Amino acid sequence: MRKLLYTLVFAPLLFLSGCTGGYSFTGGDIGNAKTISVAIFPNYAEYVNPQLSQTFTEQLRQIFVQQTSLSMISSGGDLHFEGSIVGYSISAKAATTTETTSQNRLTISVNVIFTNNLDPDKSFEQVFSRFRDFPADQDFSSVEAALVEQINQELAENIFNRALVNW
Repeated sequence: MRKLLYTLVFAPLLFLSGCTGGYSFTGGDIGNAKTISVAIFPNYAEYVNPQLSQTFTEQLRQIFVQQTSLSMISSGGDLHFEGSIVGYSISAKAATTTETTSQNRLTISVNVIFTNNLDPDKSFEQVFSRFRDFPADQDFSSVEAALVEQINQELAENIFNRALVNW
């Protein structure tokens, strides 16, 4: 009876201790990576938001720190991100019967170069774009910060998913 009890208690513990793969609770596969580095993303867009480079880079760093067990280092990480902001534009989205627009759209595009130094086959270069619409009668400067924050969050999530979830 005692042997059966030990088997029922310790066998699952032994099994679970062997399941220490590189997965995070978000479903991202970090493999054997221990470190990550994210270089500053300079803003090469035609229209320049002076804070965008810093806020986007910090948002990208933050999602990896919060959702993985990777240690952030300044350069040369097992996983490395670099790139640039290549688009920042406002366009009219919805025309009205009076030949004006009712909605405008802010679009941000980022060229990302991801290098997986442990598994080069998972490395990629890709442009990610996200947008947010806002009422045309609102002053852009009054909504810009909130729109940029929302778009940065979506871009960071898309990049995270592409790099670690292969989505």
